[in-house]
Amino acid sequence: MAAARFSAVAVPIESGHSAVTILRRLLACARPLHFLAQSQSPRRGLCQVAHAVKPVVVDSTLKGIGDRNIAEAVNNILEMARRATTRREVLHTDFLTPPVVKESILALEKLTDVKAVAQGGYPQAERCRLSVGHPDDVPTDPDVVAALSITGNFTFDACSHGDFLGAILGTGIVREKVGDILLQGEKGSQVIVVPELTDFLMSTLDKVGNISVTCRPIPLLALEYEPPKTKTLRTVESSLRVDALASAGFKISRSKLVDLISNGDVRVNWSPVMKNGTTLKTGDVVSVSGKGRLKIGEITTTRKGKYAIELIRYL
Repeated sequence: MAAARFSAVAVPIESGHSAVTILRRLLACARPLHFLAQSQSPRRGLCQVAHAVKPVVVDSTLKGIGDRNIAEAVNNILEMARRATTRREVLHTDFLTPPVVKESILALEKLTDVKAVAQGGYPQAERCRLSVGHPDDVPTDPDVVAALSITGNFTFDACSHGDFLGAILGTGIVREKVGDILLQGEKGSQVIVVPELTDFLMSTLDKVGNISVTCRPIPLLALEYEPPKTKTLRTVESSLRVDALASAGFKISRSKLVDLISNGDVRVNWSPVMKNGTTLKTGDVVSVSGKGRLKIGEITTTRKGKYAIELIRYL
């Protein structure tokens, strides 16, 4: 396992613990790192956790990216790509959010002798892993994601995306190891994960909410994806503030939404927002914990100087 400006930290393991306990301890140490690099053929038997030892210096070519967290993530992926090309190896990121995937691919296209392939398990995947390296080394379809089917009797107790994600993370896995989750109604769900965690999840994930479940691996071609259902709303507002538009889109009072923002429960383009005065634009995606997501559509100005906004709510 390697990453730019990273050092390895040994994880102490005491005798007498079960394999599951040991694995959970290791996973708990693996804190979220967008730029965690994994080689195409990692050595087995080594247990190491990477951590940053220096502040990230963002490449000057990325100054146009407004969100600093996204800029830093892209910057580290660029460093990974340069290292992979120099060493003639293929490196892989963890699962990335759509904005990071988009900005990374745009930045990588400017580099010579670098190829990047995004893989999320199916063509419309939102969360993807990037494989980077020299064009001669990177395969067209890297084998870096796996799929699991989570089944149970959800006929009378349907579970949400958050229920399945919470159950998975409750095993000790960090979010960056999990891709998209495809709900299947009363049948359960299908989830995309890094391949090395499939056996772990099959042995540890036994409940989602109050429903007993079983996990089994499935081929990527067996994934059942349907375009999300949406409902289009229109509202007229005096500003483009996130509290105003999200309040209209989710039918939540402005004061309640301000509280949600303060608690970190509101995200714009997958990044938390802490200021209710944050302004939005066409294409922005707003998500509220427990409420879902909406996308900002067309914005026009009325004759009275207000904003007529199209809101696309994901059902």
